[in-house]
Amino acid sequence: MMKRFFGLWTVVALIYVTSCSSYKNVPYMINSDEVALMANLSEARITPKDELIITVSCPDDPAAVLQFNLTVSSNENTGDRTKLTSQEVLLPYLVRNDGTIDFPALGEIKVAGMTEDELEDYLATKIQGAYLKIRPVVNVRLNNFKVSVLGEVTSPGTFTMPAEKVSVYSALAMAKDLTIYGRRDNVKLIREDANGQKSIHELDLNDANLINSPYYYLQQNDVLYVTPNKTKAKNSEIGQSTSIWLSATGILVSVASLLTTVLKIK
Repeated sequence: MMKRFFGLWTVVALIYVTSCSSYKNVPYMINSDEVALMANLSEARITPKDELIITVSCPDDPAAVLQFNLTVSSNENTGDRTKLTSQEVLLPYLVRNDGTIDFPALGEIKVAGMTEDELEDYLATKIQGAYLKIRPVVNVRLNNFKVSVLGEVTSPGTFTMPAEKVSVYSALAMAKDLTIYGRRDNVKLIREDANGQKSIHELDLNDANLINSPYYYLQQNDVLYVTPNKTKAKNSEIGQSTSIWLSATGILVSVASLLTTVLKIK
């Protein structure tokens, strides 16, 4: 009787410990009350294949900066086939593999590695020094800020971001969060810098210290990969084994049926 009682309590204790251990792997930022939050401002740096929208304006002399705006005329239908209005549309600059763009009047400029603010200051200084008496207003924006989320998430895909300040959690929210099979403690971030150098960083969503990490805010073209847990791997193995077993069983049944038919004929 005592042995049965002891065995029962052992099973209960194992279940309790296992459930507690599993729970710790599910919530995000479980140690948030232990983390001292720090300021963590991040700016995206321009990389090859980025599309840049660059506008140059000068309220005191608008005509003087027209040559610095890359535009094309586009016809806009007003509803009446006989009336078409011409509208100037800004064209994006595609950053070449060598990190350069061709800018009107200034020629070839190396932009890879710069932030938007740095490029704005650079262009304003160059234009003022060579063409204007006053400093123009330059605005630079990334036109294709995208991140990809793959692996154990509900809706994997590539997402175009409305803003350039996007956190890891924001990107996962766009993918409708991790599935129950996703490992919260092993999310891989794949990043490529302005020189084309790729790097892989492991992120732990359970650890609130991630908020202070230099990888908390994403860069354009980042890839997040959520690793499957052991349960998903085991289910996959079981599924493959079951498929093989069913295929083998089907073949054996077919052979047996064929032999039965042949023997009956004889």
